[in-house]
Amino acid sequence: MIKIYLSIFLLMLGLSISSNAQDPQFSQFYAAPLYLNPGFAGSAELARVGINYRNQWPSYPTQFVTYSAYFDYYFDEYNSGLGLLLLSDKEGLAGLNTNSVAVQYAYQLRLTDNLIFRPGLEGSYTMRNIDKGNLLFGDQIDFDGPFKDLTDDPIIGSDFRSNYFDFGAGGLLYTDRLWVGFAAHHLLMPINSFVDASSQLDIKYSVHAGYKILLPTATNLHFQGGYRDISITPTMLYKQQGQFSQMDAGMYFTYEPFVFGAWYRGLPFKPVEGIPNHESVIFLAGISTNGLHIGYSYDYTISKLSIATGGAHEISVRYEFFLGDPRKPPKNVRQLPCPKF
Repeated sequence: MIKIYLSIFLLMLGLSISSNAQDPQFSQFYAAPLYLNPGFAGSAELARVGINYRNQWPSYPTQFVTYSAYFDYYFDEYNSGLGLLLLSDKEGLAGLNTNSVAVQYAYQLRLTDNLIFRPGLEGSYTMRNIDKGNLLFGDQIDFDGPFKDLTDDPIIGSDFRSNYFDFGAGGLLYTDRLWVGFAAHHLLMPINSFVDASSQLDIKYSVHAGYKILLPTATNLHFQGGYRDISITPTMLYKQQGQFSQMDAGMYFTYEPFVFGAWYRGLPFKPVEGIPNHESVIFLAGISTNGLHIGYSYDYTISKLSIATGGAHEISVRYEFFLGDPRKPPKNVRQLPCPKF
């Protein structure tokens, strides 16, 4: 009986005809820079390639699995960065699949000797679909026998596909220690429903910031021909999409080449229908060496869903390398580097 009601609920969720759909999220948000903000395109001032994987609620059949891959490059002579972002997301038993490709451009503008602004733009194309074979309709349910194989529900004649173009913009302002960014995605508010031509995707707004605090011992320890990075970096991310809002706040502790982090996700001052808005506590461990960065994080659920969901596992890998003239040092060495996350 529980499985029957769960299937009906998931069907309603998968067909969602309201405008309250939300984008996938990454707990390691700074390890998915192009997904966070198009202003990050080319921000490493090197060539950069990366992948992200997230499995949310693995103990439930309703798990959400998200993959992303990206490549970006900085064109020194044009003060410009270009980025390519691929995203694939699968939700729930109904097999709601979302696949998108985005192209980004960012311009690097030096305001002062120690202050840089990077406005960025993004154009994307998204394809969404549902596997009809995974859907269960009311006329297929027989409480006295097995489920019927066929349904007469007229909605089954729907295409269950939604493809659309979209647009986003963002900006990043930073020094060598402090950064503040903002972004707005889904500026075209595209139709994303399979059955309701009036259902639009809400604009997603985000603000993110951080400050890197070098510990005193960092200047006394040499590492791989330079100084070892020993620092604490408080960070935050606030997002709002339609009626939904969320904040991640925490910090990294870096003892090069190792990185550890912890964050809290929720909005305790903004309860949802009288229920405290506490979602999870996130723990991170990673390593960075010779341009290779690998991170693993786990979301420990503290909401009413409880840890029985299995929380969320996330892995990030990125690699930064130089593709320019070997006789000319890369710009990230010659000038003020973009902050590393």
